[in-house]
Amino acid sequence: MATVTQVREAMAGGGTPPAKTHSRNLLMKWLAVLAPGAFLYFVFLPGLTVNQRHLLAIFVATIIGLVTRPAAMGLVAFVGMSLVAVTRTLPASNILSGFSNPAVWLIFCAFIFARAITSTRLGARIAYLSIRRFGQSSLSLGYSITAADLVLAPFVPSDTARGGGIIYPIVRSVATAFDSKPGTTAKRLGSYLVLVGFHSTYVTSAMFLTGMAANSVIAEFADNLAHVDLTWMRWMIGASIPGVLTLSLIPYLLYLVAPPIVRNTAPVRDLATSELRRMGPISHQERRLIVIMLAVMAGWITSPWHGISSSVVAIAGVSAILLGQVLQWDELLSESRAWDALIWFGAILMMAEALQKQGVIHIVSGAIFAHIQGWAWMFSFAALAISYLYIHYGFASMTAQILALYPGFLATALAAGVPPMLAALVFGYFSNLNAGITHYGTGSAPVYFGEGFVALGEWWKLGFILSLVNLLIWLGLGMTWWKLLGWW
Repeated sequence: MATVTQVREAMAGGGTPPAKTHSRNLLMKWLAVLAPGAFLYFVFLPGLTVNQRHLLAIFVATIIGLVTRPAAMGLVAFVGMSLVAVTRTLPASNILSGFSNPAVWLIFCAFIFARAITSTRLGARIAYLSIRRFGQSSLSLGYSITAADLVLAPFVPSDTARGGGIIYPIVRSVATAFDSKPGTTAKRLGSYLVLVGFHSTYVTSAMFLTGMAANSVIAEFADNLAHVDLTWMRWMIGASIPGVLTLSLIPYLLYLVAPPIVRNTAPVRDLATSELRRMGPISHQERRLIVIMLAVMAGWITSPWHGISSSVVAIAGVSAILLGQVLQWDELLSESRAWDALIWFGAILMMAEALQKQGVIHIVSGAIFAHIQGWAWMFSFAALAISYLYIHYGFASMTAQILALYPGFLATALAAGVPPMLAALVFGYFSNLNAGITHYGTGSAPVYFGEGFVALGEWWKLGFILSLVNLLIWLGLGMTWWKLLGWW
């Protein structure tokens, strides 16, 4: 809330009072939501029935609302659900169908796992252990940060929570220990570590079905549209070779193009040792959590054999966490991010599934396919994949792009003759890899960028360079690997 002094200063300087500025910004956000929604709702669109057009309009407006956030994301989703019901666009029995989707509950459980890893400080312990073991030089320190992120990625389904909440504070502490702060001393060590931390976290998100919350939604879309079963194990195997190679190159490439001044970082191992000593011996809660998470991972890996879905395995894991008193029930109830994701993911999935069932995705993808019809499927696929990656310049959220564009791009690729497994996986992996091109493309980006270790121009330049590396590795080596696996 603005103070009286702030209002007076703003008015004295000829500026707009903060309250009016806020109201104006809020109005602009609502206009950004309502204008395209109203246009699609009332204007005739060739090939779409009235009901299809209405559903598309509400879906598009809801997606824009999730991006611009004129209100809380859960509230935006509730408004979208209400409009679908009030306008009789869908039967009332369908409105809550998204909350019965297993993918929604897998996402919810993954946020609870992240809460447990953070609250027990197991995540910080893993990171400091990695630094103590490998932090002999700035390059090896970069690899230790990458390794810590990789270990945490299967269990922390948010690059914001993992990178911004666990890894970044440690990166900041290490940089400070070497007197590297935003500004003139940033390049001593801080800028390098920030870049390594950021560019590692979205790659590890791409490597696991549970590495990013919306990956489960991708699996749901792939099943509905391409009839491809992206199990936890299949996703991980597909990403293993290109992912490991990417993570192996990131610290070294950044070491070459954005070299730190400080090369010998052996003293940072003393910092890690000090922090571990302060944390004390591993607690009973941490031990129980390690056993539970290993059991959950084993359940995900063996899901094709025992037939129990990943969502049910995750629910069992949350139950064990609560029974083992790693977390208390009240802590689960207070995990607002999990409940928020449950609400708006459920609503969006309901609308997305309805769009697919009513044929809207097929009609829209057919219009896109008309522009590349006649191309060899390999060229069509390359054009679609590159477009899908760089269109993220226009998105501030990986999830928003997935919900808005993944079904259409996947359907277009299938219409062009691209093998279903190949199309589903590449768009799935690129839904994470696209986050590195800007300072706003995912939740962890503003955290890493915000303190000012790296200038904006350098951030974008290095993001573009690494995007080319990602394209080369994931479309080059990746497709070779998937061919060897017999997936296309």
